[in-house]
Amino acid sequence: MTSNAGEVAIDFNDGLAYERFMGRWSRAAGATFLDWLTPPGHARWLEIGCGTGAFTELVLRTCSPQLIVATDPAAPQIEIARHQLGNDRVDFRVASAQLLPFPDRSFDVIAGALVLNFISDRKRALNEMLRVGRSGATVAAYVWDFAAGRAPNSCLALGLTRMGIDTPRVPGAGESTLDSLRSFFEEARFDDVAAMSFEVTIEFGDFDEFWQSQTPSFSPLTKIIAALPLSERRKLTTLVRSQTLGPSGTISYPARANAIRARVP
Repeated sequence: MTSNAGEVAIDFNDGLAYERFMGRWSRAAGATFLDWLTPPGHARWLEIGCGTGAFTELVLRTCSPQLIVATDPAAPQIEIARHQLGNDRVDFRVASAQLLPFPDRSFDVIAGALVLNFISDRKRALNEMLRVGRSGATVAAYVWDFAAGRAPNSCLALGLTRMGIDTPRVPGAGESTLDSLRSFFEEARFDDVAAMSFEVTIEFGDFDEFWQSQTPSFSPLTKIIAALPLSERRKLTTLVRSQTLGPSGTISYPARANAIRARVP
């Protein structure tokens, strides 16, 4: 058995590849998340880990914000987001969630889409969100349920596992459960903590489109797959295809997210 177990850091500096990889998933999950969140209109938003701006665009289109300050530590992601979503109500900034460059009590809503598990010091980040949120502000996030193997590309990891190849864990995968999210927010002393799970399913034009979108160059799984002999790669694609082929011949795949929301005291 080949062993690649253990957490591995993921570099998200290829913004275009990340948009192909996660853009449609983020938009679909973000719409469900916002329906549950029911944020106030004309609010000052802070987005943590905005990536290429998929969730930012949803907030702008559906929540009537006064302003969105959208942050991400990866400058290439911010550049793509600025290019795709130039708007005078959106301020994109390169910044870490663990050291937010904003005054105390600055925002009405603070949200993180598909990012909380990737923050190395989640306790510090939540304390920062608590600091910059106004009294009564909503702080919320959602992450893929990596712990249960329900992320968009989990079928690749499952296929590799069935072939006897261990795969590295996504950072923070073990803390992506509802119980973990509740614990993080309760320990940070937020009020009115609530959590829920939801599922989204994305359809693709064909299997090649699915495969290419879910094997970006920055993914550790992609590197493992690239190192396999051709016969093993063919075996893997057969296994993954069996998981994504719908009853009508369509290519689709479900993923599950866990969401959390709370209030600043």
